[in-house]
Amino acid sequence: MGRTDMMVSKLGFGGIPIQRLSEEEAVAVVGRCLDLGVTFIDTANAYGTSEERIGKAIKGRREDIIIATKSASRTREGLEEHLKLSLERLGTDYIDLYQFHNVSDSKTLETVLDPDGPMAAVQEAMKEGTIRHIGITSHQIDAAKEAVKSDRFETMMFPFNFITCEPAEELLSICREHDVGFIVMKPLAGGALDNVTIAFKYLFQFPDVVPIPGIEKEGEIEEIVQVLEGPWEMSEAEQQEMQRMRDELGTRFCRRCEYCQPCPQEIPISMMMFVGSFVRRMPSARLFTGFVADAVEKAATCTECGDCEERCPYQLPIREILTEQVQAFREAKQEFEKQAQA
Repeated sequence: MGRTDMMVSKLGFGGIPIQRLSEEEAVAVVGRCLDLGVTFIDTANAYGTSEERIGKAIKGRREDIIIATKSASRTREGLEEHLKLSLERLGTDYIDLYQFHNVSDSKTLETVLDPDGPMAAVQEAMKEGTIRHIGITSHQIDAAKEAVKSDRFETMMFPFNFITCEPAEELLSICREHDVGFIVMKPLAGGALDNVTIAFKYLFQFPDVVPIPGIEKEGEIEEIVQVLEGPWEMSEAEQQEMQRMRDELGTRFCRRCEYCQPCPQEIPISMMMFVGSFVRRMPSARLFTGFVADAVEKAATCTECGDCEERCPYQLPIREILTEQVQAFREAKQEFEKQAQA
């Protein structure tokens, strides 16, 4: 994994979906992943119960595992608090890879790199041995390239799949040039890709990337491991199916480049484009009262001015998609409330 010199499994584990499970189910899912040879586990302070459940699942197996977690705090004090909590939840005295979470614009990167900001807390923890390596995650490719070129981070986590394939064109080569490990978030495009075989055959062709699919069921990791065992070459029929999905989804799939911004109504457009994914992956109690719910209320104020669509390099029908996402969220919320009252 880049200049960290950490050797990790070709396939990692993403810790978001286990929030939706019971604790017993979550521990079993993580355990099954470990039994199948997964050695790289990714989670975050912001992922609700994820760290605590992973901590229980890895008890007695810590030395065989590379643990990555993250903080979205932009202050030294906040990051110190997040790190302390992560260590307690995970039941460990060190984090193999600590990442700055969702650094997706130049201003945020500048804040992260401030010598008196959160970077100072990470560097101090590295001196103490509490953190062994430092990474960063991003959803915006220009910010990601800037972060890699700064030579301050050992790993980059970024969305990558055969729809969001822009990293293959430039970001990956920059990471290689700077010896930065590449971690693949959203290998199934947040659930938009339902052909696991094709999705992972595509990614496994890149020798130096580590996909971390979010796993909710033991059968999911078992299916992906079967693909990992090979062969990875795609048949002609699979290549045709991949192109069909690209043609179908590519015209409605947001790459989170943020070129659509600023929105006059301050709608977080790129986040809204993935509301369906949040509905599938987040616990209902958090989904309908937190930041996603706030974003949906903002999106409901859209005046359909069309400024965002004029700026979008992929010509996405943003206004139409926003309307669909708001409706899907409200329907899911109604169903949740109905079940809660039953």
